[in-house]
Amino acid sequence: MPEFHLDPTLYPGRPADADGRLPAETASYDLLDRLGVPYSRLDHDETPSIEACAEVEALLGTEICKNLFLCNRQKTAFYLLMMPGRKPFRTKDLSAQIGSARLSFADADAMQELLGLTPGSVSVLGLLHDTGSRVQLLIDRDLLGEEAIGCHPCINTSSLRIATRDLLDTVLPALHHTPVFVTL
Repeated sequence: MPEFHLDPTLYPGRPADADGRLPAETASYDLLDRLGVPYSRLDHDETPSIEACAEVEALLGTEICKNLFLCNRQKTAFYLLMMPGRKPFRTKDLSAQIGSARLSFADADAMQELLGLTPGSVSVLGLLHDTGSRVQLLIDRDLLGEEAIGCHPCINTSSLRIATRDLLDTVLPALHHTPVFVTL
């Protein structure tokens, strides 16, 4: 197994130095700071295993959300699904709730075009790049009972802890995305 580096320091807010940080990551911090949304940050290598994810979650004090970028068969409807990280995903459980007969994972080109993200870095914060509101946000109701959510700042080498209420009441309205709540 490759060596995994995790800085165990839980930082309040953005990195002091933006050198080496991608524009999408910096835009995530800019958005949260502009909205006055507090967040904590961990820096780490890409997580190579579920064990490494567990280490990140333990330090964050919350589970990292599973974020799935999906589309219909015709690739005319796109969805970003947020759900508990350890919960299994079953397409049929979601399809009926959103009225889409067949869902699959959207490709990397659509992800880049609509969310400005690359595979492995999918995050609710990627919606800041969806200025045309072409992506429908879906949130599993199980997340609503959580005090905080864990997500990436549009790059999978950092993880954030954001209060669930701040995400729902401040961030999503600022991004002009109204979530559809689903039960998986």
